[in-house]
Amino acid sequence: MKAPVSLAVPVLAVLFLSGPAAAQDYLGFQSPTGNIHCSIYTWTGSAEVRCDLREYSASYTRRPPGCDLDWGMAFVVGVSGPGVLGCVGDTMIDPGNPVLPYGEAVSLGGISCVSAKTGMTCTNAEGHGFSVAKAKQKLF
Repeated sequence: MKAPVSLAVPVLAVLFLSGPAAAQDYLGFQSPTGNIHCSIYTWTGSAEVRCDLREYSASYTRRPPGCDLDWGMAFVVGVSGPGVLGCVGDTMIDPGNPVLPYGEAVSLGGISCVSAKTGMTCTNAEGHGFSVAKAKQKLF
């Protein structure tokens, strides 16, 4: 006898494939102050990093085009192309994330992040990315 098939399963799978929940590899971490929380994740062979700030003085004051969600506190870069402002409806902030001490780095899928007293800097192999801190954020 075959088990019944639920139509909800494919719909849920599509929703989860768009975020870190479906990641094949996932690495979450936070700054020593706990103000910056980041996640590097890969799925289908591509990597991305996103860092969220708990508190910040906004360096970017224009909403990203087409963004109807939260923005200004999330920064993203993929394996290619420049860093961008995230348009997000969730958070990377997790008090259980391990601390990345100042002066140390993590890498996954061609993306690296370095923790410093001046903030967190994440870059891809092309040299694009972002630097974030409470006082200032920069995309490059």
